[in-house]
Amino acid sequence: MRKFSIRPTLTMKGRTFKGLRGWAGKPLHPPLTDIPIAAYVLAAIFDVASTIGGKDHRWARELWHAGTYLFVAGVAVSVLAALTVLWDAWTSSEAGTQARRTINTHATVMVTVTVLAIADLVWRIADYDSRAVTPVGIAVLSAVIGLLVSVGAIFGGALVYEYGFNVETAGDHPAWHTSEVDVFPGRHDQPDA
Repeated sequence: MRKFSIRPTLTMKGRTFKGLRGWAGKPLHPPLTDIPIAAYVLAAIFDVASTIGGKDHRWARELWHAGTYLFVAGVAVSVLAALTVLWDAWTSSEAGTQARRTINTHATVMVTVTVLAIADLVWRIADYDSRAVTPVGIAVLSAVIGLLVSVGAIFGGALVYEYGFNVETAGDHPAWHTSEVDVFPGRHDQPDA
C-alpha cells in the first residue's frame, strides 16, 4: 500500500481560477491569514515583555524592535488577506444565511484588527528611535490586537471547519476510499494512475 500522496496537492492542473478568490481547492485567503495572526500575537507578547522588562534590559529594546518588524509583516499581509476575502465573501455566500452572518462577524473583527494594526504601526514608527522599550500604550494596543485577531481567527476557522466554506471536497469523495490511485483536481470521477 502506498504511504504518500504528493502530486494532487501540489498540482494546479484541473483547478478552476476564481480571480482574487484563488483556485478551486486552493483559495488565497486562508494561507495569507497565518502571517498576520502569528505576527500580531507574537508582537503582543514581545511588547508586553519589553514593557515589563524595562530600560535596564537590552533584550527589552530588542523585543520592542522585533515587535515593530512583526507589525510591518502583519500589516502588509493583512491588507492582501482583506482584499481576497472581501471578494470571496461577496461571491461565495448567500445573504440571510448563518454562514453570511458568520462571515460578516469575521470580516468586521478582522477589518478592525487591520485598522488598529495600521494605527499601531504608525505609532511605532513615530516612536521607534526615541524609545528604549515598548511604550505602555503601544503594549496595550498590541495586546488588544493580539486578542482580537485570535477571536477573528476562531470565526474564520468556524467557517472552514464547521461550515465547510469554500471547501471543494464535501461529502463522499474518492480520496477517502481505500485505493492505490490518486485523485487529481477536477477529476473526482476518474482517478489518475
